[in-house]
Parts: sequence; C-alpha cells; structure tokens
Amino acid sequence: MKKNVVHTDKAPKAIGPYSQAIRTDSMIYTAGQLGLDPATGELVPGSVQEQTRQSLTNLKNVLEAAGSTLEHVVKTTVFLKDMIDFPKMNAVYAEFFGENPPARSTVAVAGLPKGGLVEIEVVALVD
Repeated sequence: MKKNVVHTDKAPKAIGPYSQAIRTDSMIYTAGQLGLDPATGELVPGSVQEQTRQSLTNLKNVLEAAGSTLEHVVKTTVFLKDMIDFPKMNAVYAEFFGENPPARSTVAVAGLPKGGLVEIEVVALVD
C-alpha cells in the first residue's frame, strides 16, 4: 500500500508540520480544516455558519485534489469551540451532506487554532 501526500492551493496551507491529506490506495484521510480563506490564511469573517461553510469548501477542494468527492466521505469529525453552535453548524453541514450523510462525531473542545469556532476532518473513499 502506498502513502501519497495531497496538497492543493485551493485550501489553506498547513499551519504546522502536517499534510492537508494523505491518500492510500483506497482511502483519503484529511487534516482538520478550519474556516480559513486559502488566499489569506485567515478565518473568514462571520459566525460559525460562515466558518463551517468555508471549512467544508476547503475539504471539498482537498478531496478533489486527492481524486475524490464529498459524496465518498464515510466519516467526519467536527470540533466545536462551543456546543451551543451545534444547530447552526448542523444546518450548514446538511447543505453539504444531504441524503445519505456519512457517520459523524461532534465534540466540544477548549480551543481551536487561530481562534476558530469549528474544525472538521473527514475520511473518504478514493473515487
């Protein structure tokens, strides 16, 4: 089995010693994506909804660079700074994963890099 590093300029550069994603022969494992604008590396302005939308757009772009799509996601993990934002995050999440959504875990965390409100990572099948 081969391990390939995935990189795209359509998602934020890593802010530490990690890859945007790793692709094996059959699976893609992404790093967590904050709601960062790939052009600036800064959080998009607004609330948890805007950051969730950007996070999922970043993940969509990483998956496409790896040869997959959001439709092939089998598991997501959502990290929220405050669980009170769960309904707002969930509404945006449903826009990206409507019918037959992947398995998901959502946890509240003490803090996220750059003061983010949400971070999402996925595991997907290779298309």
